[in-house]
Amino acid sequence: MSTSSEIVTAPVTPASEAGRGTRLTFRSAVLGRPDAPVLYDVDLDVSPGEILTVVGPSGCGKSTLLRTLAGLLPPLGGTAEVDGVPLTGPSADRALVFQEDTLLPWRTLRGNVELPLAISGVPRSERRSRAEAWLARVGLSAQAGQLPHRVSGGQRQRAQLARALADSPRAVLMDEPFGALDAQTRSGMQDLLVEVLRGTGATIVFVTHDVDEALFLGDRVALLGSGRVAAVRDVPGPRDRGAVDDPARMALRRDILSSLGS
Repeated sequence: MSTSSEIVTAPVTPASEAGRGTRLTFRSAVLGRPDAPVLYDVDLDVSPGEILTVVGPSGCGKSTLLRTLAGLLPPLGGTAEVDGVPLTGPSADRALVFQEDTLLPWRTLRGNVELPLAISGVPRSERRSRAEAWLARVGLSAQAGQLPHRVSGGQRQRAQLARALADSPRAVLMDEPFGALDAQTRSGMQDLLVEVLRGTGATIVFVTHDVDEALFLGDRVALLGSGRVAAVRDVPGPRDRGAVDDPARMALRRDILSSLGS
């Protein structure tokens, strides 16, 4: 990842909003499309402010789980709940981030970050200041006026992250957002994600194919397989690149890889 733009670490979200993440719950849920259910008997509880990473083989239902939490797919059975209330559709409180950047090509990076604020009715001057604060937070102040095609893939993903967080969502649902990036840029984005989430209190559900990414980012990791949530495991702390050789973390990594058949 380019190091030409400094990442600003001062918090953007007021301290009074810390801990404002939402609780996300599945109770005996069946997930998928009416003609193609993929997950059964899902019981899962994601605590407010937690980072839950989700791993599993291709086609196991990771993206389906995420889209159900986003309100794009209703459960086929059981319930999906937000703070104990049945989930009935999309909400600005739950932001969804995809692997492919979904920035509008005709809007500058600043304009893209301002978009959800405009939809929410935030006054122009306030949305400009909030967008610029988040662009600074992800190290893109110098690129704020650029169109998406004029910046790198990593910079587009940083802008997408800023857009997702600008309207202070209570949950951020991330579908392999760093999967298309090279290894160095991906590592930098992982560090950036942890840094910018500090103090927001948002609940994060992060889908990935990469077990090491899941273990670095997650407070817990959920393993999907055979149409079920096969296990949910606590990730040993601390969240530190230097902890990769920690025996407990190495044992968990071996268990997950074994469950995945790797």
